Parts: sequence; C-alpha cells; structure tokens
Amino acid sequence: MSERRLKRENVVIGPEGTPLTLADLPKPDTVRWVIRRKAEVVAAVRGGLLTLEGACDRYGLTSEEFMAWQRSIESHGIAGLRTTRVQQYR
Repeated sequence: MSERRLKRENVVIGPEGTPLTLADLPKPDTVRWVIRRKAEVVAAVRGGLLTLEGACDRYGLTSEEFMAWQRSIESHGIAGLRTTRVQQYR
C-alpha cells in the first residue's frame, strides 16, 4: 500500500502491526470468529475506523460481547481472545 493511499483513507494499525482499513476488516457476515478477526475489530473501534455501535451493527455483536473482547486484550493480550482458554484467564 502506498503512502499516498494511506493518507487518503482512514487507517489504523492492526493487531499484527500492519495498516488496517475498512476494506481489510472481516466481512459483515463473518460467523467464525478467530482471534485475529476479533482483534482487528477491536483495533478498528479503538482507532476510530468504526464506532462501537457500528461494529455491533455490522457484525451482529452485543456491546457486552465486544467489551469482553476488549477487556480480554487489555488484560491478557491477543491470546486472551482464545475461547478455549477463557477459564484460564478468569
């Protein structure tokens, strides 16, 4: 992606350290929420690409579900988003 394009679009740094635009986000009909996709949505909201309400509407999430993802990242890093590890992080 060229620097010129980065300046024209809203861009945030994604969970992997790469630029993230609306086009890079998971598709609105996403059903399988792997760690990376959850982290991308959280990064998009934190960076202002999407509002919390916009993200919830786009992906059919509740605000509580989104906030749980955000708290998991804040407390345990991206690994905290593993659904199989939830019990270990409580």
